[in-house]
Amino acid sequence: MLKFSLDALARKHLDTAARSSAGRSAETFYGGHEHVLRQTLVALMRGSSLSGHETPGEATLYVLSGRVRLTADLDFWEGRTGDLLILPSAEHSLEALEEAVVVLTVAMTGESTNGSASAMRGTSA
Repeated sequence: MLKFSLDALARKHLDTAARSSAGRSAETFYGGHEHVLRQTLVALMRGSSLSGHETPGEATLYVLSGRVRLTADLDFWEGRTGDLLILPSAEHSLEALEEAVVVLTVAMTGESTNGSASAMRGTSA
């Protein structure tokens, strides 16, 4: 069994995001290329965003703290602390309406080996 302190990871990445010119920081804390399930913690400073991208499988976004806006085409959804958003399969983007930490969970499907989770990894610079 593995155990993670999401609070500790959130503090670490909020600190890194605050010092980053991109205003964000992320870490895939479970999964990777050898797993179907990938979980990535993403910390975003107010106003920072993840530009349009598609998700290579089914995905959810759990708002651990703060407030975010998920946009797909002309639709948008706001998520607050404790909200779970089901990500659309269409291209979408994420913006922090205030300092926020989210947990992205992706179940990789088919031949998909790269995507949102891996694209967000290492975005602390």
